[in-house]
Amino acid sequence: MVLDNSRRVIKEIRLIEQSELNRFFEYLNQQIAENGRGDVPLFQPMSREVSTMSESMKSRFSDGLNCEFGSGTWRRLWVALDENNLICGHIDLRALAEPHTEHRALLGMGVHRDARGGGLGKRLIQTVEEWAKNDTALQWLDLWVMSNNLPAIKLYQSTDFIRNGQIDDMFNIDGCSYSYVNMSKRL
Repeated sequence: MVLDNSRRVIKEIRLIEQSELNRFFEYLNQQIAENGRGDVPLFQPMSREVSTMSESMKSRFSDGLNCEFGSGTWRRLWVALDENNLICGHIDLRALAEPHTEHRALLGMGVHRDARGGGLGKRLIQTVEEWAKNDTALQWLDLWVMSNNLPAIKLYQSTDFIRNGQIDDMFNIDGCSYSYVNMSKRL
């Protein structure tokens, strides 16, 4: 067990079961509600006024978990649970949509506000790297991050992701321009 800065003890990080998705969706909906509010940077390309999980987002998670690894729409999802069995972070890997990219996976992740700054993000990344190296033929992890999300960019750089490029003015959200940064890590 590891104690993070918010005094939450991380009990375990594990793959989630399909039967636990509603619980995960509740957690993720709470997290997405913080998108761009207060001191939290905009981390999802969606308006602050509509920062909730859509049914299509839920379907992509559910459908992806039901697919075998290597199929076109596979997805794997890990959650970090605290001492009270509450979800305090997650990370997922999924297939890229483009043909001939089976050797790569797209990474998405989030950490609950009460568990940030204690190393959980690094542990989540290490967990998926170990899985990818030991259980798959994946060679690369890719991600997209909003350019204003400096804490996330710093985390990814500290775990050896390299910055491939940036699409300037990718999004116009709530009247503001946002760029999208692409990063990758060779396994």
